[in-house]
Amino acid sequence: MPKLQRRDYYDTARDMNWAFSYVSEDEVFPEELSKSFGIHGEQWWGWDEPYKLTYREYVHNQAGKDDGIYSIRSTIARSNLYDNLDAGWKSAIKAHYGAIPVPEYFASIGEARMARFGRAAAWRNMATFGTLDECRHGQAQIYFPYCLLAKDPQFDWAHKAMHTNEWGVIAARSLFDDMFTANDAVSTAIQLTFTFETGFTNLQFLGMASDALHVGDIEFGALISSIQTDEARHSQQGEPTLKIMINNGRKAEAQKMVDQMFWRSWKLFALLTGISMDYYTPLESRTMSFKEFMQDWICRQFMDQFKDLGMNVPWYWEEHFLPELDWVHHAYHMGVWFWRPTVWWNPDAGVSPAERDWLEQKYPGWNDRFGKLWDVIGDNVRTGQIEKTYPATLPIVCNCCHIPICSPSIGKAPRITTHNGRKLNFCCEVCEWVWKSQPERYDTHLSIVDRFLAGHIQPPTLEGALQYMGITPDVAGNDAQAYVWNGASRLAAE
Repeated sequence: MPKLQRRDYYDTARDMNWAFSYVSEDEVFPEELSKSFGIHGEQWWGWDEPYKLTYREYVHNQAGKDDGIYSIRSTIARSNLYDNLDAGWKSAIKAHYGAIPVPEYFASIGEARMARFGRAAAWRNMATFGTLDECRHGQAQIYFPYCLLAKDPQFDWAHKAMHTNEWGVIAARSLFDDMFTANDAVSTAIQLTFTFETGFTNLQFLGMASDALHVGDIEFGALISSIQTDEARHSQQGEPTLKIMINNGRKAEAQKMVDQMFWRSWKLFALLTGISMDYYTPLESRTMSFKEFMQDWICRQFMDQFKDLGMNVPWYWEEHFLPELDWVHHAYHMGVWFWRPTVWWNPDAGVSPAERDWLEQKYPGWNDRFGKLWDVIGDNVRTGQIEKTYPATLPIVCNCCHIPICSPSIGKAPRITTHNGRKLNFCCEVCEWVWKSQPERYDTHLSIVDRFLAGHIQPPTLEGALQYMGITPDVAGNDAQAYVWNGASRLAAE
């Protein structure tokens, strides 16, 4: 076998499908875990991955990748590179490390489910590699921040975050559990590997890897780039699964799954990636705005691939998604900065005069929409009224995305509905549509505000909420730049 060329054995080895003789297909592939969507047996055997790989090649490639990133980590450990990084950028990687590494382990559960319950042998083979990938991603992204613990206790949240009830973590867990751990194999392939990884993983990994190299954070850039090469491979499980769904008359079901998870992913990554790219990355190191990156990777490249498969753009594309590119992450950023004691990193306001000019250039009208609000904050800081820049209570939170509700216009109320006697708040029509499409799936999920009102948080104060969320004084967020952005503010200059 070692002497054979791959072309001589690969198709036979990776395509070991057979008809079952002493058990039924439903016993091997239970609907709850596999979900055939009415497509049975040999109809799935045409599943064909675009990226061919043997186990021998996989081990060789992965060993080389690990040699690369861990040698860089070892070298940089003897330097002062981290100490010299911009404070805002440090916050960007802390936010990333808290939100991503443990969910990488969650993703390994989804990959393992496909490795067992995927309907074709070739698919199960590729999902086995995907399971190993996600374990590697989780291990590396927990180890790297662990090495920085001596420099900053906030890095402890790389491992701790997903085990707490911090509000952003509740939002992330809601998304990742929905997509990874509480999903069947077919839905996981379409929602995780196609919608999430092909589309949104590029935002967090490609975008931040590029910015990291410009900032000078060689360690983080190398780590994220190494992970992305795995994502580019195992994310391709979604496309052949989608093709089989479409070819067997299940386009409507596939379209709905993509529409749902695209929106859920967008809301979280607007929060996580949008503020990192447009506010936390040093101005001189920004290669493009978050909107420009979205237009390139999602509106053009990902959607071109989507349409090539015969799918339609999500129904909310023109009315909801494209308009939000202009404003939603700016609103999230202001909210995170104002509620900064509730997060495990130090939010960077990112609104110095030069940064405001850049924001106005990239997002015309930003000063009229958001700048005037930052003027009020800056005035309170300069006059010593810091207490006015902190929250007194919790915000209204969407019951679908679990992110504080923001509106494109002042005075616009959230969408309110009642389900089985329970009052629900939604940030927009799309989140309401996602929730109502599967109420039995989402009705038991409680937002941080639901928990507050239900008496889970004691005492029922902001301090009690911080304790409930696991936020201690040594990690509670504060302004990343110690308010120096306000020393030469536009308002003072005028």
